[in-house]
Amino acid sequence: MIDNNKTMQTTFSQPLPQTQTSAVNSSASVRIAYFIMIHHEPEQFIRMFKKIYTRDQFYLIHIDRKANEEVTEMIQGFTIHYPNVYILESMNITSGGFNMVQIELNAMEFLLNVSTKWEYFINLSGEDYPLKSQVIIRKFLTAQNGKNYLFYYDQKFYRPDTLKRIQNHFTELAFKISSFIYKRDFMKDVVPYIGGKWMILTRDTCSFLSNSETVMAFEDFYLHTYLPADSFFQTVLMNTSFHQIIVNDDKRAIINLNALEMNTSPFIFENYLRSNNHLFIRKLKSKDFEELLQYIDENFHSPLPEINDIDKELKNRSDQNN
Repeated sequence: MIDNNKTMQTTFSQPLPQTQTSAVNSSASVRIAYFIMIHHEPEQFIRMFKKIYTRDQFYLIHIDRKANEEVTEMIQGFTIHYPNVYILESMNITSGGFNMVQIELNAMEFLLNVSTKWEYFINLSGEDYPLKSQVIIRKFLTAQNGKNYLFYYDQKFYRPDTLKRIQNHFTELAFKISSFIYKRDFMKDVVPYIGGKWMILTRDTCSFLSNSETVMAFEDFYLHTYLPADSFFQTVLMNTSFHQIIVNDDKRAIINLNALEMNTSPFIFENYLRSNNHLFIRKLKSKDFEELLQYIDENFHSPLPEINDIDKELKNRSDQNN
């Protein structure tokens, strides 16, 4: 097996990221800036939002430009009552295109300008759901000394089947990716990584991603790749000094059972949640997983299990197929 620490080179130099968030003292919990992307099912978003909302944190909402008018009006009408909730200017999100990365970068920049009083950035979709209360999530992040959480894999070694995404030049059109593609060389002295769209990042990391000229070179290249949202942030951070503070885990649980299996045997997934320290669960629809939702709500204020991050990194996550 390849030792990623040996094969990866710190190609670009910049100040070493801080290992602690300076705005937080030992007796306080970190504050979170949430970025939530919505394109349909506003009821799902509202149910989730009420679980993660506190008056001293920050919430930025993006409504896909393709969302119907009813969805947009419902979200805007709901969020107008919360002074610490903001609406990001809508972009059209093309499946497989760079706009998914651009909207994340826009969100980081927006939230950095909104306030200096947050220490962590978490992105969510409107279909996600928290597994633990904000008290528990903030306590967990406060204890992490400024770590970043996202999945990453050496793309050449673990996911060679995806290399065409970066070996070919793709062009994003208004609503699709152009069928005209051609081969090109990858970035010199950069190791490509792949993972997923979901992240928990420190403020320092977001500031680097938003303001560093180093990142612009990655943007220029990944602008013309396919599904860059699954690899852009991993490749940038793993090829800079930020690789030292990344934990290979996005803290999301993923349902890989269908609704019928879940309703007949909910304990299967309950055991999975009980043995992991996930903070959120992906795409949990209340109409499909009522018993699981009940279990989550009953354990919402229960402490996270003690799990070593390094031990967890060593486990092969077969459900992370991008």
